[in-house]
Amino acid sequence: MTENLGWLLAWGTIVGLDLVSVSQVMIARPLVAGTVAGLIAGDPVAGGMVGAILELFALDILPVGASPYPDYGLGAVAAAVTVAGAPGALGIGLAVGVGLLVAYLGELGIREVRRRNTADVRRQRGALDAGDRRAMSAIQLRGLARDAVRAFTVTAAGLLLAAAASRWPPVTVRGAVLVTVVLIGAGIGAAAAGAMRLSGPGFGLRWFALGLVAGAAWVIVL
Repeated sequence: MTENLGWLLAWGTIVGLDLVSVSQVMIARPLVAGTVAGLIAGDPVAGGMVGAILELFALDILPVGASPYPDYGLGAVAAAVTVAGAPGALGIGLAVGVGLLVAYLGELGIREVRRRNTADVRRQRGALDAGDRRAMSAIQLRGLARDAVRAFTVTAAGLLLAAAASRWPPVTVRGAVLVTVVLIGAGIGAAAAGAMRLSGPGFGLRWFALGLVAGAAWVIVL
């Protein structure tokens, strides 16, 4: 990981910014973030696997408005680095656990950035009420810088956790298997709950049920 540290930090910062502040081109989705981080770390397949599991958790949230939400993209970066090079699927559960921890750390960072942005707007209220464009631009740039610092810091913390978990795994082989099963099940449950909530009652729920049946049939046939 050491030789790719700079690239991983840069990728994590870009992923964190993409969630809200900059482009929003979906690279902050865990599946994308994890796969690319895995590619940088030398194991894109494992990175995609943990990214897909974290994507299940991310499907239960809508990162809009002032709603609080974990940063699953940064979690996927840390998870991909944790699992890179691990034998078989033993590191999947541990990696996803690290990813969830980092994702909620990212949420705390988002809350802090929002508090600081709000305080900045209040300090500049007079200039904003007067329509000062330079004040508006300065506030936006400072908010962008705060989010970049948040993304960089959370990524760095995630990489440290990944290194520690890879070197000193806190679970046995049996424990790793159980953690993997539990987290995959939790992810499927979160995704199903989110899909049912978004489908709503009646017509939408019927289409959701039809999709489940069609998907299950497709898997069985293949």
